[in-house]
Amino acid sequence: MAMTWDQLLSLVGAALLLSAYALQSLATDGAYKKTCVVMNLLGSVALTITAVVNNQIGFILLEGIWAIISAWSLVRIMLKRS
Repeated sequence: MAMTWDQLLSLVGAALLLSAYALQSLATDGAYKKTCVVMNLLGSVALTITAVVNNQIGFILLEGIWAIISAWSLVRIMLKRS
C-alpha cells in the first residue's frame, strides 16, 4: 500500500510536534524555546493542511489554533531579541 502525500505530511507534522514536546520537556532553562516553537508551528501547519484536505473539522480547529498560538509565540520571541 502506497502512502499518499497527505499521509506523509501528517506523519512529518506529528513527528515535529512530538519532537518539540520531547525537546521542551527534556531541555533545561528553556534552552531550545525558539526551536520548539518553530517545530510546533511547522508541525501544526502540516497537520492543519492534512485536516483541511480530509475535511476533519475538529482537527482543523485544534491544529489551526495550535499554529496561531505557535506563530504568536514566535513573534514574541523575535521581538524580544531585537
